[in-house]
Amino acid sequence: MPIDAARALAAAPRSTRVSWDHKDVQLYHLGIGAGVPATDPGELRYTLESRLHVLPAFATVAGGAMDWAEAVSAPGVDVDLAAVLHAGQDLTVHRPLPVHGDAVRTSTVTAVHDKTNAAVVVLRAEVSDTDGPLWTSEAQVHVRGEGGFGGVRGPSGRPPAPEGPADRVLERRFREDQALLYRLNGDFNPLHADPEFARRAGFERPVLHGLCSYGAVLKAVVDSHLGGEVITVRRWAARFTGVAYPGETLRVSLWHGPAGPLRIEATAVDRDDAPVLSATLDTRAGDPG
Repeated sequence: MPIDAARALAAAPRSTRVSWDHKDVQLYHLGIGAGVPATDPGELRYTLESRLHVLPAFATVAGGAMDWAEAVSAPGVDVDLAAVLHAGQDLTVHRPLPVHGDAVRTSTVTAVHDKTNAAVVVLRAEVSDTDGPLWTSEAQVHVRGEGGFGGVRGPSGRPPAPEGPADRVLERRFREDQALLYRLNGDFNPLHADPEFARRAGFERPVLHGLCSYGAVLKAVVDSHLGGEVITVRRWAARFTGVAYPGETLRVSLWHGPAGPLRIEATAVDRDDAPVLSATLDTRAGDPG
């Protein structure tokens, strides 16, 4: 069934209550690769409840509400999950995320772009608790075979490649069972676990969740560039330029630049630096970065 862009855009905002506690935060951190080495003080801030700091990317799974899933279940959107890829995620944090939270999430489809051979559904979510806004997120979801309906093409969304050699290069290896662990946060798309489904979607084997890479790369940058201070993150925006597979090593390259946000490119070392993610990181005024 084709996407009905007019219906999706006309739909009323959807509001739901979301809540989480330290166990959800710890599971998320383990799902993106935290906890290695297990006794490292820098890792314990992600895994030990008495020292817990919340990586801002936790917002993408907090309370079990996920932007990409809401985008493909919005009114007027009825698509085959095998045709769906997460194209990008943009997160702005208004204040540090609490370890225990109870909030209201309001989401709206703000655009449906016509890429001729595909559609991109854009979903924006605002999350607030009794103290005010917590975060704003935007997901871009690419649906193959759903274009050609005469809509606006929309922006390309792909930033130009950074110039010159990277200022810092990191490597982070994923576990072989990383996707199986990460999906316990609530993203049970079979693309990330079922080999037959993955082949039907055009992949040699199950791929890692884009948002797992999104969180793992942010953690690597926070730990190496911001001294592990998660509260310094203001905005983390990424385009998924390719896929990563469980068990692979990511090469994370950082460019400081004379001004503006930090630029990050992540590639798969095991596949000749195949592109995985292109991102920018904005920090709060007066903080490193």
